[in-house]
Amino acid sequence: MKKIFSLAILLVACIAYGCKKEANLTVLKTVSFGDGSSLSASASSVTLSKANDTTSVVTFAWPAVKYTIKASVTYTLQIDVPTDTVGTNAWANAKSVVIGNDVLSKSYLGKDLNTLALDKGIAPGTEGTLVVRVQSYQDQYAYSKTIVLKVKPYQPVATYPLLYIPGNYQGWSPGTAPTAAALKPKIYEGYVYMASADNYYFKFTTAQDWDHINYGDGGAGAVTTDGLAGGLLSPGPGYVQVSINLNTNTWSAVPTTWSILGDASPGGWNTDTQLTYDVAKEVWTVTCDMKKDGSFKFRANNAWVIDFGLNADGNLAYADSPVFGYDASVQNITVPADGNYTITLDLHNPSNYNYNLKKN
Repeated sequence: MKKIFSLAILLVACIAYGCKKEANLTVLKTVSFGDGSSLSASASSVTLSKANDTTSVVTFAWPAVKYTIKASVTYTLQIDVPTDTVGTNAWANAKSVVIGNDVLSKSYLGKDLNTLALDKGIAPGTEGTLVVRVQSYQDQYAYSKTIVLKVKPYQPVATYPLLYIPGNYQGWSPGTAPTAAALKPKIYEGYVYMASADNYYFKFTTAQDWDHINYGDGGAGAVTTDGLAGGLLSPGPGYVQVSINLNTNTWSAVPTTWSILGDASPGGWNTDTQLTYDVAKEVWTVTCDMKKDGSFKFRANNAWVIDFGLNADGNLAYADSPVFGYDASVQNITVPADGNYTITLDLHNPSNYNYNLKKN
């Protein structure tokens, strides 16, 4: 009876004052990527070019981080330059790419890595360093070790809408007119063939019709968008380089003939070897003996005013140009072996100037 009475008193006390079970202390367990080999890359250095734009050039991979709670883990790849990964604001400027839940790798196409490297301040044609790490998150953050990737980006040719070049030489038809392309922002250039005719007037249009903007003569070397303005006048017939600069609203037209010059060519560095224009094929050609131990360039009008060599990607590029300026990085062209070659220069497509060497 006494025992029952004691239990009753205890029950009343619990009701009056509350009875609490002492809680267990929960401690947040620190998580990590584990050992020092947590993040890896399929390459330690990458040289980028137009040729590998659409190819996977590097793949990053990492192990899963095990959190206390069984739930999805979000992984984010962080990429930065070394100077931004130290100090009080370390990694604050990193390019962060959310990979997704429970995804353990990320591949980069050449064009995407090239854009990233340029955005992080690595100069085209120069090898720079990127630092990479992975961040995981569920109820807390964890970071992988950092790894270094050497990257050499290239300067891509920007893509801008084409302009069309109708004129008297082709019946003033924008729908069938040659085009001008912009190799620099708002600076357009192209080549048109104007046979001997009664005049050499032309205009630039933004579409293949006369219903949109067209650029005519504004006087004193300027252009105007006044649709009633007269045409622009080439100084003569032939294969004419035409250009329009919409930054300054100016234009130019220069008739050209083309040749090769260099110690790989028959005339050495003193005498131009002339190319002949094929109207039907829209290319310039010459067949001649060439030397392996030497080099050459294509140049217009037997002068170092408009000339082509090769850029770092092996593509035809202006070394000298009144339209685009001088580019010291453009190199001379060589032939693979001594012999007789048919050399072709193709400038009819301003978005794809190119040349060909065919050994006979």
